[in-house]
Amino acid sequence: MPPLRSTGPASGPFPEAEHPQYAGRYRLEECLGAGGMGVVHLARSASGLRLAVKVVHAEHAADAEFRARFRQEVMAARRVSGAFTAPVVDADPDAGRPWMATLFIDGPTLSERVKRNGPLGSGELRRVGAGLAEALRDIHRAGVVHRDLKPSNVLLAADGPKVIDFGISRPADSDLRTETGKLIGTPPFMAPEQFQRPRDVGPAADVFAMGAVLVHAATGRGPFDSNSPYIVAYQVVHNEPDLAGVPEDLVPLLRRCLAKDPAERPTADELMGELRADGGAGVGGGAEGGGVGAGSGADGSGGAAGRAGGAAGSGAVAFVPGQRRVEDTAGAEAAGMEGAPGDGAGVGAGGGARAVPRRTRRLRLAAAGLAVLAAVIAGGVAGVRGGGPADGPATSGGGREAAAPAFRPWAVTPGAPRGESLTPLCAADADRALYCTAPGLKAARLRPADGATAWAVDAAPAGTAHTAGAAGAAGAAPGTAPVISGGLVHVRAPDGARLEALAPDTGAVRWAEDVSAYANVLHSGDTVLLVTADGTVRALDGATGAERWTKRRLAAPGAQWITGGGGVYAAAASPDAAATLVTAVDPADGRVRWTERLTGALGPVQATSDALLLLSTDADLYTDAVVRLDLSGRTARRVPLTVPADQAQAVMAGDTVYVVGSGGSLAAVDMTGGSAQRAQRWRLETGVTHVSRPVVAGGHVHLTAADGRLLAVDAGRGVLLGMTKPRMDGGRYTFAPLLPAPAVVDGRVFATAPDGSVFAVDAGDPAAW
Repeated sequence: MPPLRSTGPASGPFPEAEHPQYAGRYRLEECLGAGGMGVVHLARSASGLRLAVKVVHAEHAADAEFRARFRQEVMAARRVSGAFTAPVVDADPDAGRPWMATLFIDGPTLSERVKRNGPLGSGELRRVGAGLAEALRDIHRAGVVHRDLKPSNVLLAADGPKVIDFGISRPADSDLRTETGKLIGTPPFMAPEQFQRPRDVGPAADVFAMGAVLVHAATGRGPFDSNSPYIVAYQVVHNEPDLAGVPEDLVPLLRRCLAKDPAERPTADELMGELRADGGAGVGGGAEGGGVGAGSGADGSGGAAGRAGGAAGSGAVAFVPGQRRVEDTAGAEAAGMEGAPGDGAGVGAGGGARAVPRRTRRLRLAAAGLAVLAAVIAGGVAGVRGGGPADGPATSGGGREAAAPAFRPWAVTPGAPRGESLTPLCAADADRALYCTAPGLKAARLRPADGATAWAVDAAPAGTAHTAGAAGAAGAAPGTAPVISGGLVHVRAPDGARLEALAPDTGAVRWAEDVSAYANVLHSGDTVLLVTADGTVRALDGATGAERWTKRRLAAPGAQWITGGGGVYAAAASPDAAATLVTAVDPADGRVRWTERLTGALGPVQATSDALLLLSTDADLYTDAVVRLDLSGRTARRVPLTVPADQAQAVMAGDTVYVVGSGGSLAAVDMTGGSAQRAQRWRLETGVTHVSRPVVAGGHVHLTAADGRLLAVDAGRGVLLGMTKPRMDGGRYTFAPLLPAPAVVDGRVFATAPDGSVFAVDAGDPAAW
């Protein structure tokens, strides 16, 4: 089901009550348990789906640092695929009482299973271990280090183990603290580096913890046992693990997991191969106990609170390497990297089906980095920074054109990070260039072959007056990528009040217009359309800024406007949402071509030369149907969705419409007719939340996630083909509030991410991403 939107504070009308009645719009039912950080309740969604909702204790809600850590935890949990965790359905870390809702999962914790039935046998131990290794592989691929893997954070669900609680341990678990006074884990399951070098903890720490968890599952105790957490810490750092009672065939593997040196431990992929040698299936919880969501108990032993929510801990740690900023890299040495997109597709900012070994991926990234660094030549002046002939044909010393080398994936950071969103916004032009805006950057031209910067114009400092031709004009307006119109690059100011047209070869301002009085700024070919709130439209020449025509009230106030396929369209729903009036306008002269009244509350999302695609919304603003209006005969075909989508986005490719909701459910809908069930060709839960508009190219559906991951799905079968790593900054804003779609041009996919990077990958091999 689509995630429900939060409509109120977590604590309802009594923010200081220890047991609130509501968390957002969810009515809290029975209390499932309590931990050191919060109370877990059973709740149900509007469709009856059972949820585990953890509400933070009031004392922690008043702690600003805890709120920041809790926000990071929510984001970390959302990054990881729901196949191996309790998926996050909704959360509000900024509420009076922060809360997070996850799916309710049936099954006992591993801690409960061992307490009730004793140690696991060798076969069952291998199956649980293989499931945990697969879960860790997924977690690490998402750029997360769990840091608190323990038996009470492992749920034995019917379809295999689930790893829960993406935060560090609760204060009640240990007296061992970091320099900030916060806990860093549960001592019996912590790696030596967590005690010695907590800031350098990586994925290998989770492998160590998994080894300790499997020892506990095999023997009923951990490899380092003591009543004192300080003695446990000493043993973890200095002593060899006690593996007495562990099945002999597993002793060598678990000893490797528990190695003191992180480099000597196996990877999650290696663990999967060794533990699956017997080909066993996953372990289910059966009827042994009721599980819920992601969390752990205050005493570390599990219990109802231990299986619920996952919101009580603080944040997990991202280990995604920071992106080094590459500027002004378009010099003579770089000129050999010729080759670029060839059309005007827009681009912005998000485990493949085939796993790529970590060493192989590192080699690929290293090679890509060397290719870019070899091309770097410093340069630049105040205002406009330039680097030479970045886009022309490559030539060797003898004057002959050098053969273009094979494309290598690249990533660069063109903007100066500042503000609440670091995500650049880009557009690809037919002249083989990418034009991007970013915080602190009005615009930059990048070469698609390697990301080299041809020129970059810094944004004006705060308070600087903007005049036509000023070199330091403002950067992109929120949600507005550059647009190529009339042979110029059009960009908006951050406050949306100014439109500037820049020369594509230098970034110099050719003309500028105050657009603060207009509700919409649209582009149709070489025409700029400025739309007021009452439906009046003023058209400008995209090349010169000269006015072409003005027409009053072409559509009803509040209409939604869209361009595409050589036309301009406005859709205005009636006050009772029973009908929508669609108006087609000729961009050449403002003439109304036709009007059509369609049933329901509809919003336009895509226009082509053949059809207009609209989405129908119900009374709760969920998208419940897809409508295709044929432009030749102006006949409308409405196909209902099997499951309503929240904050849906869609794209039309032939007779198929691909619809994605904010919860990451991607569906292919056949528009040739039939019932909702027959029309739905396939449906895929991508495992990511808050995604971009889909883009279809080369038989693949591409979309980006809020953490910067780029996904590729087989358009015909609905199978996930590949996924890039998350790309986030290390600060407060680790998810992009706006997600422009990626672009696919000349066999390459271009996207942007919240760490401020623009990156390119090979569209033909998503499994290698």
